[in-house]
Amino acid sequence: MRYEKSCGAVIFRKDADWNVLLIRHAKGRHISFPKGHVEPGETESQTAEREVLEETGLRVKVDRRFRAENRYNIRPDTQKLVVIFAALTDRAEITPQPEEIAEAFWLPVEEAATRLTYERDRKIMRDAFTHIQKYHAPTE
Repeated sequence: MRYEKSCGAVIFRKDADWNVLLIRHAKGRHISFPKGHVEPGETESQTAEREVLEETGLRVKVDRRFRAENRYNIRPDTQKLVVIFAALTDRAEITPQPEEIAEAFWLPVEEAATRLTYERDRKIMRDAFTHIQKYHAPTE
């Protein structure tokens, strides 16, 4: 069995409502979160922050207190582990990486849940949102 590892983030932005950043991958065409392969010497959080920057142009600092895993087989002989963190930004402007990202867009959290391709991503987003609301609620 071969193994691959990617890291990324569910990125939230608070305007009048909470929004989440989704991307549509150029190759797989599925809708998910920015993520990518770990490079030698990187920590999981460093990988997530680098991949978010490369794929969306957004500089974020991930909250390592929220860490979710998704494991699946990408081929019969290859298992993939994807580690997802929660992150916040106040920037709305996105610069998608055209080689990998067909589209990047902000959606209200509830609408985003209907657009994500996979149920596991919907659960991760809901759990990350609960975490963000608990630890990063805007002060009035």
